[in-house]
Amino acid sequence: MNEKQLEQTLVLIKPDALKNSITGFIFSQLSEFHTGARFAAAKVVNVSRLLAEEHYAEHIGKPFFESLLDYIMGKVHYTEENKWKRRVVAMVYQSEGSGVLDRIRALAGPTNPHKAREEKPGCIRSLGTVVNLKDNAGNIIGDRLDNLIHTSATTEEAEREIKLWFTPSDVPPMMRPYKTATCPTHYYYKEGRLYNNYEPGSMLLLAPGDLVWTTDLEILQSYENGQCKKGRLNTVAAKYLINRL
Repeated sequence: MNEKQLEQTLVLIKPDALKNSITGFIFSQLSEFHTGARFAAAKVVNVSRLLAEEHYAEHIGKPFFESLLDYIMGKVHYTEENKWKRRVVAMVYQSEGSGVLDRIRALAGPTNPHKAREEKPGCIRSLGTVVNLKDNAGNIIGDRLDNLIHTSATTEEAEREIKLWFTPSDVPPMMRPYKTATCPTHYYYKEGRLYNNYEPGSMLLLAPGDLVWTTDLEILQSYENGQCKKGRLNTVAAKYLINRL
């Protein structure tokens, strides 16, 4: 398929939607009948802190950042005793031609569930809620939007997010709109550092012959060469360690 004809978007079904058993409703709303889009990939993810931090990287340093991490990691809705239930369903939807992002975002509704109920009752996020966040003194410092679902806002954001949550091998060959490459060497990761050989406590990210996003390989090679200018190493590590941390 010509990649110029293909538009994709990331959709995350968040822990609050899973806990409240409304996944069936969400899947129905996002069906090809309603959106004109079809599945390109799907996976169940136990969200690590590394992945959560990369997904919400734009909010690093904000007062509500830690609450966002706890939310997407499932800590808000599942206790430590039930931590095995903490998960997110990540999906890639695609369509030929443009419009899939807008159609799916329209079905999701406004980001704030209160606003969603007022402006678009019946949309997915109208079933969510808003939780006040307070500091140790009891002062409100912001809100956490328990809005059930995440959808990409732009094609640029969709590419960043899809490449964060999915490796090329997670997506069928004819449904990959982004360039891929073959890894030429071993890459190991430990505590924010990259190695070509195993170090005690390190984890294997990639081996020779593994299929990677071309942009991921460029990031790894820039770190390997001591440049560290092509992107965040943790962005690459987060995806290749999904369900391993």
